[in-house]
Amino acid sequence: MGDERVEAMEIDGQQRQEVAAAVPDGFNADYLRIYYGKLFPYGDFFKWLAYGNDAKHPGCDQSYIGRRELSFTLENDIYLRFQSFDSAAELETSIKEKCPFKIDIGPVYSVDPAKRHAYAQSGNNVFVPVERELIFDIDISDYDDVRYCCSGADTCLDCWPLMTIVIKILDTSLRGDFGFNHILWVYSGRRGVHCWVCDSRARKLSNEQRSAIADYFRVYKGGENSLKKVSLTGPVLHPFLARSYTDVLKCFFEDKLLHSQQLFASEERCQKILELIPDENVASELHDKWQGNRRSSISKEDVNAARWEQLKTTLQSGKHKTQGLRRCVEEIVFSYTYPRLDMEGVKAHESFTEGPLLHTPKDRACLRSNRSQQL
Repeated sequence: MGDERVEAMEIDGQQRQEVAAAVPDGFNADYLRIYYGKLFPYGDFFKWLAYGNDAKHPGCDQSYIGRRELSFTLENDIYLRFQSFDSAAELETSIKEKCPFKIDIGPVYSVDPAKRHAYAQSGNNVFVPVERELIFDIDISDYDDVRYCCSGADTCLDCWPLMTIVIKILDTSLRGDFGFNHILWVYSGRRGVHCWVCDSRARKLSNEQRSAIADYFRVYKGGENSLKKVSLTGPVLHPFLARSYTDVLKCFFEDKLLHSQQLFASEERCQKILELIPDENVASELHDKWQGNRRSSISKEDVNAARWEQLKTTLQSGKHKTQGLRRCVEEIVFSYTYPRLDMEGVKAHESFTEGPLLHTPKDRACLRSNRSQQL
């Protein structure tokens, strides 16, 4: 799925647009034509987006699928918006003819987006988005400050489990806390995962309701230059956060991430964690202990676990409870493991997301490779 969100501006016909990442290096359009000619699941794709409104059931809204906007990015970055189709055959004909390098799925509008000008000329402001799946976009590159094995779109067996944790946390909450059932998790094609919540109730959420859901999951708030990005306030954690920490995050951090990323294996990495402790005296005390460890017989394999235990013991001791440092252990775990969501994407009713079935042949090869990496 696409990592570049399309600007919310009206574009008629064809227009060149900067979509640098739409075409990967070594891309061959001939393979894409074969893919669209022999492999693309037009029927299934159309059936999914129709949600039962496919003229086969009495009382269905036969105009529904024709009000869904698709956008195409063609060769040479030619960008087409407001594409709509009334049948799978019509969709197939258009895709085979245009051979888009990228296809983005937009909202369902109040009227056919291809005929929007007729309504605008009538003076009635009726061309508005009325439905959109609730979509979460998570990029592995957003974790570059807490992973040391890869960066950017690169992934490996040591860092990809961060995406697995995202799925566990969000899927449990979306089902248990919000009551959603029709949830689709897909590999984004390059550097992360997308979650499509397709329940009718989710598709009809207003921007304000989407914003409220985004805020429910909001924990990671710091900017790029902010040292401390997570602050857990209050006497107790919210039940959702407490459950996430106890059932998923704590064990993942201590059993896997701590060792796979060697979080305490160097002075620089230790200092990064110490900067998350608001009391400089306590941070200095821990730093002195770890400097002493360097002269001890602690092996490199054990140094991460040993230093983490020293940090927990120091911060959770009785003398530091009144200083508000006891919660700092949880904040460190959240900082390194909690889902980092594209909040604006969750809120946007009119946003675009590349469809989960629309990967190029190279992207599909990446998908097969990453399936072995715990997704």
